[in-house]
Amino acid sequence: MAKVCEICKKGPRTGCNVSHANNHTKRRWLPNLQSVRVNVNGRTRRMRVCTRCIRSGKIEKPIIRKKAE
Repeated sequence: MAKVCEICKKGPRTGCNVSHANNHTKRRWLPNLQSVRVNVNGRTRRMRVCTRCIRSGKIEKPIIRKKAE
């Protein structure tokens, strides 16, 4: 499964860990992806979306209906 946001296409970034002795080793920064239910064209669909897109309102969450008792 790709570690990419389905809305903004944000993906992993690469760089280096730098120790006190100035040793460089490769590392990755991963986006904070959450699996959420989203309204897409009137249908509810599960998507992997970064928290920045959730917070900024780029997605529309479906209305949760409670069962009638």
